Amino acid sequence: MAAKNIIRFIVLLLLQVLVFSNISVDGYIYPAFYVYFILLLPFETAGWLLLILSFLMGLGVDFFTNSLGINAAASVFTAFLRPGLIRLLKSKKEYEPGITPGIKDLGFMLFFLYAFILISLHHSTLFFIEAFTFKNLLQTFQRIVASSTATLILVMLVQFLFYKQDKR
Repeated sequence: MAAKNIIRFIVLLLLQVLVFSNISVDGYIYPAFYVYFILLLPFETAGWLLLILSFLMGLGVDFFTNSLGINAAASVFTAFLRPGLIRLLKSKKEYEPGITPGIKDLGFMLFFLYAFILISLHHSTLFFIEAFTFKNLLQTFQRIVASSTATLILVMLVQFLFYKQDKR
């Protein structure tokens, strides 16, 4: 399981730095696809490890995109909120060890809600730190909505591409 997460970390960091950080539609859409790494960490990941891995992912993106720590800050904030959100959204059944959040284990609606909330919080943190003012509030909200939507679409597309339904 650890090897799978290390590979996912490297692949998502490279995709973010080489592909998604270079996509810009009038400066409004920034698909932060690296958040997918935080979303897919197993449920039983220790809080301290979740924060460190999220910090390293955000720091990696910051290092290669020269963005002064805003991705690291937004990633750590997202990782901090993740366990509480999982407890809030948890279904009545307990999750087995090794299960990762995804459509296969959570179902479409629960995973969509989980991803939507965390991606929206991540992008809100990212863009408010970047703007560091409430002067252009409408523009900041437009960027949050556009970028969150783009990132959520990417996450859901990847989930459907790699989702393997159990054959009965």
